[in-house]
Amino acid sequence: MPGKTLTRPHMAIFQAGRNGLFSVTVIAGEMPRVGKAGPLPWRSCGQYRGVRSNRLDTSRSQGMRARISVVTLGVDDLDRSVEFYREGLGLATQGIVGKEFEHGAVAFFELSAGMMLALWPRDSISHDVGISKAPVSPTEFTIGHNVTSRGEVDAVMAEAKQAGAHILKPAHETFWGGYAGCFQDPDQHIWEIVWNPDFLPED
Repeated sequence: MPGKTLTRPHMAIFQAGRNGLFSVTVIAGEMPRVGKAGPLPWRSCGQYRGVRSNRLDTSRSQGMRARISVVTLGVDDLDRSVEFYREGLGLATQGIVGKEFEHGAVAFFELSAGMMLALWPRDSISHDVGISKAPVSPTEFTIGHNVTSRGEVDAVMAEAKQAGAHILKPAHETFWGGYAGCFQDPDQHIWEIVWNPDFLPED
């Protein structure tokens, strides 16, 4: 199996809201310290007007918690996508499960802090939630993978390219003092690989 650079990725998921703000920001792994100044790790993948406060409301005893357990990516070819993430990027998985059920075939990948990445055919997602498939839009969200050095950014980007990823932005020095690059997986999902000296993963 190729290198293990992405075996336990830290993920930042965010989506642009109607008002131009990123309405969701979740990190699996070390959370950014509240009130800590410094550049955010995803700036080089696009402009933004601002982000909502990262202060967590701990006063609520019921309702939705500030937690994401599984991020599911819709794919067109499940076998191809599993090969990309397992063989190409070295993520751990038991492979495709649920094939005995109609629209049940899915693959899960273990990430850090108990989070899971799932790959599920777009047709199956459409069937499950009861809405028609829409045209693919890679800019709906991006996935951030923070690393501990510039060299690790280069290693992950090279690994992704060898696995067949489309390189959107080669690794480069960012205007805010970091180092980052962006690529797309076989289904056009965007990953940003980032070294940010103010936002380093612990492992």
